[in-house]
Amino acid sequence: MSQKLTLLGLTVLGAILISAAAEKSAAFRPKDGFVPNKEVAVKIAVAVWEPIYGSERIAAEKPYEARLTNGVWIVHGSLAAGALVGVAEAQISKDDGRILGVRHGQ
Repeated sequence: MSQKLTLLGLTVLGAILISAAAEKSAAFRPKDGFVPNKEVAVKIAVAVWEPIYGSERIAAEKPYEARLTNGVWIVHGSLAAGALVGVAEAQISKDDGRILGVRHGQ
């Protein structure tokens, strides 16, 4: 019985240590967030848009614009002169880089 309790105790202690180590490594956050500026936000947006809408279509929407509003980067393409369709848009969390939304105006 004593060996079983010791083994159980060591197992629980090991699980606690592994969990604490995982939390510590996952808790790292750069002081300016994972998306600190508009250049990074644009790179992320383009990387997300291209597989969805195609590289040529996204390249045709240059230059890209990005603005930070309440901790969310709003990134969008530019409408070409005379174009009748909309542009790609992405919402990206400055803090952790999550893609909060993607759409393309019609």
